[in-house]
Amino acid sequence: MAHKLLYSLVARGTTVLAEQSFITGNAPQIALRILEKLPQEDTRISYAQDQHMYHVLVTEGVTFLTMAEEGLGRRLPFAFLEDVAGRFMAAYGAACREAVAYEFNTEFSAVLAQRADFYSSDPAADTINRVRGEISQVKDVMIENIAKVLDRGEKLDLLVNKTELLQGEAFAFRREASRARRLMWWKNVKMWFVMAGCVAAVVLVLVMMMCGVTFKKCG
Repeated sequence: MAHKLLYSLVARGTTVLAEQSFITGNAPQIALRILEKLPQEDTRISYAQDQHMYHVLVTEGVTFLTMAEEGLGRRLPFAFLEDVAGRFMAAYGAACREAVAYEFNTEFSAVLAQRADFYSSDPAADTINRVRGEISQVKDVMIENIAKVLDRGEKLDLLVNKTELLQGEAFAFRREASRARRLMWWKNVKMWFVMAGCVAAVVLVLVMMMCGVTFKKCG
């Protein structure tokens, strides 16, 4: 079976509680460097490294990370992370807050492997995620260059803006467009009133020239 989700872990801060890998290499070392740079608050973020992406979900102080093939996109990796996050929190809950390194590795590494298999190969995985309503598209997802994270510390290369900001700008644009249309309509109405007044004034002047100011000549 060709795995597309190659490596995954669960951590509290920089303490790895469980991990699983289908490959050899430096994925664990890179993952640890990512854990050191993550914000404290709940977040979704992805990092690019060569031909791979490191996708991260932080929820309730626990970090769920997976390394995937770049061509897999973000929808399935984040569906996988949400899946294992739900299973992990249901199984261990608050116990993970006091757990030592790799305390849950024996039990949960098998879960990581089984769910990675499912999301890598089962066509139903994408169908299930699509039915969830594209949850990942309405939350913050940022793509950053892992090399800059590792080599330049806090100077991160932000490639994708927050969805909420784009939505807010779109709403503001529609609101301003509607306001501009109303202003143009009133401007046209005023112009027609001015033109009608001018025509009426010209007609009145002509009539007065022909009939006199008191209109006796036309009486």
